[in-house]
Formats: sequence, C-alpha cells, structure tokens
Amino acid sequence: MITRIGIGYDVHRMDDNIPFYLGGIEIKHTKGTVGHSDADVLIHAICDALLGAANLGDIGRHFPDHSDEYKGIDSKILLKRTSVLLKQQGFSVGNIDSVVILEKPRINKHIHLMQETLAGVLGINPENISIKATTSEGMGFVGKEEGIAAQAIALIFKD
Repeated sequence: MITRIGIGYDVHRMDDNIPFYLGGIEIKHTKGTVGHSDADVLIHAICDALLGAANLGDIGRHFPDHSDEYKGIDSKILLKRTSVLLKQQGFSVGNIDSVVILEKPRINKHIHLMQETLAGVLGINPENISIKATTSEGMGFVGKEEGIAAQAIALIFKD
C-alpha cells in the first residue's frame, strides 16, 4: 500500500453584502468571500491538499481562475472533480485535517454540517474530516476582517 500526504492553503478577500461559502455551505454573515468561483477557502485548501498528495499539481492547474467555465462555480463541484482525479489514479482518501483562520463569524456551530457536506462529496465518513477554527487575534488582514485563510492536510492511500 502506498500512503501519501499533501498540504493545501488558500486565502480570499472578504467584502460586504456578498454570500459567504465555507465548507460547502452558505453561512449568513455581513461579509462574504471574493473570488472567481464561490471563493470557498476551505474547499480550495482541501482540493490543493488532495491534489498535492497525489502529485497532480494544484487547484489552479485543473480549475484555472481565468476560465469562464469556473466563473461563479460551486466549489463542491471542484472537490468532486478532484475526487474523481484521485480515483482515476487509484487513490482513496484516508482523512483530512483542516483549520480555518477568520475573526468572524464564529463557525463552530456549522462544523458538523460542513463535515457532512464535504464527506458526502468525497464519499467518505464525516468523522474522517476534521475542521477547526482560529482567529488571528486582531492582527493582519484576517484580524481586520479583510480576508480569510484556510489550511488543510490530506492523507491518501493507493492499494
């Protein structure tokens, strides 16, 4: 059995009065994330972690932000396509550990739904997806609520 690990990171600017998508769900907030797709930083970080673990490049290689095909796309579609790419190479997902860095909103009450949503897309058990949240204690672009960041690490297997 081959075991591989990958890491992913993403960041998006936040702006007023636009939808806020995180972990495949919409969370009501006064600000949302700005991007070519729906700007779901958590899914983007997970995609990069999975692609990196399989040595398949990064999210920009497979889903370029200059392509009209991905303009406004639901990031769950990108995650599903990433999952298909891994399966085509004979890989399966072991587990994902992630952290979201943001000041507001507090996301703890949404984590279970995000885990279920992401697990459904990937076809794995929700207990194999860990999502944590932290702040930057008011420092930097995250602390000033100008943006949000996410990191993810993924373990994949190939028989």
